[in-house]
Amino acid sequence: MKIMLKIGSLIGLMLTIVPPVLFFLGQIEIDSMKLWMGIGMLAWMVTAPFWINRQQEDRRPETEEK
Repeated sequence: MKIMLKIGSLIGLMLTIVPPVLFFLGQIEIDSMKLWMGIGMLAWMVTAPFWINRQQEDRRPETEEK
């Protein structure tokens, strides 16, 4: 499940990076760029919180009470 979330996050990031480049190169119109960037943003926001920082939380040392 975690791998699927990472793949979804990666796709979301790619959808926020690639469309502006394509727009700059004249390959797509601004409305298409905004649509794909919005979809990418939503994909990132929905998938990323479930796997980011999970390793750090799992590796926290237990505090010793004195």
